[in-house]
Order: sequence, then structure tokens, then C-alpha cells
Amino acid sequence: MTLRVVIMGVSGCGKSSVGAALSVRLGIPYRDGDDLHPAANVAKMRAGIPLGDEDRWPWLDRVANVLRREAPVLVGCSALRRAYRDRIRAGAGGPVRFVHLTGGRAVIAARMAAREGHYMPPSLLDSQFATLEPPGPEEAFSIDIDQPLAAIVDGILPALSGETR
Repeated sequence: MTLRVVIMGVSGCGKSSVGAALSVRLGIPYRDGDDLHPAANVAKMRAGIPLGDEDRWPWLDRVANVLRREAPVLVGCSALRRAYRDRIRAGAGGPVRFVHLTGGRAVIAARMAAREGHYMPPSLLDSQFATLEPPGPEEAFSIDIDQPLAAIVDGILPALSGETR
């Protein structure tokens, strides 16, 4: 089986940091889903307008395409609803492992407020939590982000053991 992993969670949970660190540890590429958004989506988010399903479908198809064409690969993607995760799975060309980065609103809001140069404003965090349908253990491995990055990565690696590169 070829490793296809989606690092998921609300904006500001650390998908990019965790994905980059996992990439180094696993020796496989990481692709940031933020870079796969159509320009219209980025413009909406930059303006403080939450995305709807119709905005997300083309983006989710791009995520699935990366998983299908570039595996083994890690991709950061919010994948907030089960329907979004199902869409990714359907287009990925093979099994997909989801890693859900979880954390309290206060922890994530503080992280969003501290980051610079990102188009997603902290004002959209509530819409992210409202959209989130947390995956169950049968659908994703979940890990709390309120710990050092190295501990998060160390906690994820066993969940991916047995997968090939």
C-alpha cells in the first residue's frame, strides 16, 4: 500500500507545521492544501467570507489529485466534514489515512493571532468549528495539538506504522 495521508483540522491547528515535520521524519513530500485553493477561494477567505460546499469541491478534487498522482505524500487539508473526506477518498486512487489535529478554540485562536502572512483571518475560526464534523476513530487518528511539535509527530508516527512509502 502506498502512503497517502491527509493532515486535517480547523485553520490554525498546525497542519503545515506538523506536515512539514512528518515529511522530514518519513522522508516523503508534504503538500500544503492552502496552495491548492483556487484564487477565488483565497479572495473570499482574505475578505473574511467563509467558504461553502460549492467553493470547496474543486479544491478537494485538487487535494485528491495530489494524493493520486504524487503518493507517497502528505497533504494538509482541513477536510472538515465527512462528505469532504469521502470526496478526497473517492478521488485519491487508493487508501487515505486521515490525521486529525485537535485542540481547543482558545489554543487555536492564539495560534492564528500569532501567525503572519496567512490569508485566513482569525474571524473565520468560528465558522471552521461550526463546519467541523469530527471524525471518529474508525475514520481518523486524532491527536491533541496542545503539546510540543516533536511530541505531536512522535504521537502520529505509530498510527502510520505498517504503511509503505
